[in-house]
Amino acid sequence: MEKVVLGFSGGLDTTFCVKYLTEDKGLEVHSVIVNTGGFTDEELKKVEAHAYALGVKSHTTVNAVKGYYDSIIKYLVYGNVLKNNTYPLSVSAERLSQALHIAEHVKKMGAKLVAHGSTGAGNDQVRFDMIFQIMIPGIEILTPIRDLQLSREAEIEYLKGKGVQMNFEKAAYSINKGLWGTSVGGKETLNSKGMLPESAWPTQMTKEGATEELVIRFDKGEITHVNGKSFAHPTEAIQYIQSIVGAYGIGRDIHVGDTIIGIKGRVGFEAAAPMVILKAHHALEKHVLTKWQLSWKDQLASFYGNWLHEGQILDPVMRDIEAYLSNSQEQVTGDVFVQLNPYRFQIIGIESEHDLMSAKFGKYGEMNTGFTGADVRGFTKIFGNQTGIFHNVKASNKK
Repeated sequence: MEKVVLGFSGGLDTTFCVKYLTEDKGLEVHSVIVNTGGFTDEELKKVEAHAYALGVKSHTTVNAVKGYYDSIIKYLVYGNVLKNNTYPLSVSAERLSQALHIAEHVKKMGAKLVAHGSTGAGNDQVRFDMIFQIMIPGIEILTPIRDLQLSREAEIEYLKGKGVQMNFEKAAYSINKGLWGTSVGGKETLNSKGMLPESAWPTQMTKEGATEELVIRFDKGEITHVNGKSFAHPTEAIQYIQSIVGAYGIGRDIHVGDTIIGIKGRVGFEAAAPMVILKAHHALEKHVLTKWQLSWKDQLASFYGNWLHEGQILDPVMRDIEAYLSNSQEQVTGDVFVQLNPYRFQIIGIESEHDLMSAKFGKYGEMNTGFTGADVRGFTKIFGNQTGIFHNVKASNKK
C-alpha cells in the first residue's frame, strides 16, 4: 500500500481527504498537523484522535510556533506589513511555514505522495504546490478537493454517508487560526457585499464599555515586555497581547484582494494582536528612524509582503530584504502606549531614548535651536534652484 503524507487540520476539507484517500483510493494516509499558534494542547489532542478515528496510519504534530515567528512573522513586524493596507497576511504566512514542514515530513516518511486540502479557487493551492515542487521534486501532489471540484455541502454529504461524526454546522465556516490572526470564510464572503454575523467570529467581544492602557516594549524591533511583564520569546508576548485585546473585538475586518491565480476574493479575519502590534511598532519607528529609512522600508516591505503572499518565500531576494529590515531595527527600542476601547484602539504616544523628536533640537511649529532663519533662507534658495531654473527656461522659450 502506497504512503501519502496529508497536511491535516481536522477541518472539513482535510477530513474529507482522509476518507477519500483511504477508502476510495486505497492509500496509507499519514497525517501531519503543523501548529503555527492556532491550537491549544487540548485541541491538538482532539485533532489527533479525530485523525485516527478517520483511519490514518499515523499522525504527527509539529510545533512550529517559534520557528514560524523567527523565519516569517518577525519580518512582517519589522516591515509593518499589511496587504492592501488592510490584511496582516495571517493565513498567507502560516501556509508557507506549514508547507515547508510538511515537505520535511514527506522526506522523513519516505513517501512518494503528498496531499493537501486546498480548493481550486484560492491561493493556498499555489503556495503548497510550489513549495512541494521546489523542496520535494518528483513527489506526486494529490488534491482531492480541487480535483473533484467539491462544494462544502457536497463534502458534508459524502462524510455523513461514511458515518463521520463532527460538527457540520460549525463547518459551514472555514476558520484558519494561527499566531498572526484568524481568517473566517463563509457564505457572506462569497459575494461583494455582506458581513459575517457576530456568531461567526471565533473571539467574542466581551468588553462593552471598558477601556484600558497597554504598554508594549520593543527592543530592536522585537517585543520583550507588555505592561512591565517580560517574555522569553516574542511569540509569548504576542499570545499575551491577544489574550487582552481580543476581547475588545479589535482587528476585525473583511479583506478584498487579488488571488495569485488572478481572481478577486473576500475573506473575513480577526487579528487583534497583530493589528495593535503593527501600529505600535510603526508609531515607534516614525519617532526613531529617519525619513529615508522609513521611505525605503515602506517600498521594500510592500514588495516583501506581496511576494510572500504569493508563496515566494524561497526566493533568495527575500533573504536580502530580510537583511535590510533587520538592520533597520537597530534603533527601534522604546515603549509604546496604546489605549484600548471596544472595537478600536489608539496609539497615545511613545517613550524612547532614540526619539528624534527631541526638544533640545527644537519644537515643531514654534522654535528651533539647530539653525537660524537666515540658514533657512539660504537653504530654500539652493533647495529649489534647479526647479527655478526649469521654470525660467520654460518662460523664456515662450517669448
